[in-house]
Amino acid sequence: MRTVYSCLRLAVLLLLAGVPLFSAWGQTVWYNPVADTMSVVQGRWWNHEIGLRYQRLPPRAETVVRKPVWDLSRQCAGLYVKFLTNAPSVEVKYKVTGGFSMPHMPATGVSGVDLYVTDCDGQQHWCAGRYSFGDTVRYVYDNLTYRNTHKRGSEYTLYLPLYNGVSFLQIGVPAGSRFDFVRPSTEKPVVVYGTSIAQGACASRPGMAWTNILQRRLDCPVVNLGFSGNGQLDEEVFRLLAEVDAAVYVIDCMPNMTGDRVGLIQSRLEAGLRLLRSKSRAPILLVEHDGYMGYRASQPKEKEFREPNEQLRAVYEKMRTEAAPLFYLTQEELGLSMDSQVDGIHASDLGMQQYADAYVKALDAILYPGVSPLSFVPCRQERDGGTYNWLSRHEEILAYNAANQPDVVMIGNSITHYWGGLPYERKREADDVWRRLFKGRTAVNLGFGWDRIENIGWRLLHGELDGFTADRVLMMAGTNNLELDTDSAIVAGVQDLVRIVRAKQPRAQVYVVKILPRRGAEERLRRLNTMLEQALKDTPQVEVIDVGKVLLQRDGKIDEKLFSDGLHPNHDGYRRLAKALRPYVE
Repeated sequence: MRTVYSCLRLAVLLLLAGVPLFSAWGQTVWYNPVADTMSVVQGRWWNHEIGLRYQRLPPRAETVVRKPVWDLSRQCAGLYVKFLTNAPSVEVKYKVTGGFSMPHMPATGVSGVDLYVTDCDGQQHWCAGRYSFGDTVRYVYDNLTYRNTHKRGSEYTLYLPLYNGVSFLQIGVPAGSRFDFVRPSTEKPVVVYGTSIAQGACASRPGMAWTNILQRRLDCPVVNLGFSGNGQLDEEVFRLLAEVDAAVYVIDCMPNMTGDRVGLIQSRLEAGLRLLRSKSRAPILLVEHDGYMGYRASQPKEKEFREPNEQLRAVYEKMRTEAAPLFYLTQEELGLSMDSQVDGIHASDLGMQQYADAYVKALDAILYPGVSPLSFVPCRQERDGGTYNWLSRHEEILAYNAANQPDVVMIGNSITHYWGGLPYERKREADDVWRRLFKGRTAVNLGFGWDRIENIGWRLLHGELDGFTADRVLMMAGTNNLELDTDSAIVAGVQDLVRIVRAKQPRAQVYVVKILPRRGAEERLRRLNTMLEQALKDTPQVEVIDVGKVLLQRDGKIDEKLFSDGLHPNHDGYRRLAKALRPYVE
């Protein structure tokens, strides 16, 4: 008996320490997110300061903000955990700190979790699970099919409850499955300060909160600081917001500034904007009250939301120069339809989707001026069979650019990636050729194996051309789209990439390299490259160049002696390409 007691006691201690344990029921291995040394809880700013807690504000905020704000910050709206696994099933078990549901919002939204998977092509898919609510809440996701081309596992995103706190949570997979938490992104977040609507009321499940939809659509960190009934433009909250190195601040508090609070809007908001500007030059987006959808049947309801919007507009007009860059999103642009609200105030799933659509459009224009709309949807990929980690390479490039300030950029796919140069890649075919080509210059290799146009676009939008000034940008893109897209779609995609490059590097001369010849596609590429040349011929600071002809025989077919596989040049092929490219990099 004493031995049994000792074993149970040891198991409890290991569990509390976050050590993976084999369950006696079904041989499941359990993982504890808050015990991981990488601080893997995402969707918040003060990650290390918050530590082993599932909450949205740092502990010191308890003595700073109003008690209702502090209490609401301990609810998990917008928090999520990413992990990689090839497991055929995933189980989540956790305990919540409050009631399961509310009269106008189901338990699955108030207290549930929500799982999404991203495949190796960067496409996101919702995972339907079985769930039970009790002393311990359990979600089970069965029959997960692993289709990726590598062994690292699919990337999963687990969104936490919107209107409940979590005191304990573990993720379990069958013994023998791979499992790794994903380190939080270093990208600057979109920070949302708002009301119950921003917190997630009344989404049917966490993934349908508009901030979480936004996080998936933009594929960047989003910090949800929506406080139900308490998004009241508090000075103390603005001071906390000013600590965040944000990509953009969203101020969406008007639904909590109706009635007696209308008279507080101008003084509080002006003070808040000045606080943000004292610490940050990040764009700020002011958002009108979304409206009560029953207002057409009730004039008093219309007056109630029009009044705060008038005050908000007055602040915007007064502060648009002092607080620049300052942007504005109207009730009409939010575009909620008649059936978009559960109770005439809070958004249904339909309303949440309409909210997210409006925000994506507004934030695209703010974050990527001169770029949106695009003909493709930017997305990540993880198609490589194990040679390298796509996202890790992206982060290495960001660090390399910050440290070295390159003046020449080579954008491309595997043909560029495995040529040579830096950041270092162990699989390099002709590094000596690369070094001679860029001798005396600081060049960066922005080539990624398996990249299509949409993957290059994601990388360029997510920082790979930021923070330095180049005088030459060379781009080889499109060959990996040949089997999926029409010639006209590929040309439109390359044009979009050019727009991104010119927006990010306006001083650079851009050289678009015609898609290099490949076995069996020579004739199609001649036609496609002619279309590409015509499409870009009048674009300022852009020249389409043909260096691939050095890889062809007289009959127009590829010279097999210059290729390793009919697509990738060998060492001699790279040497010939370098000779043809030299006039454009000197």
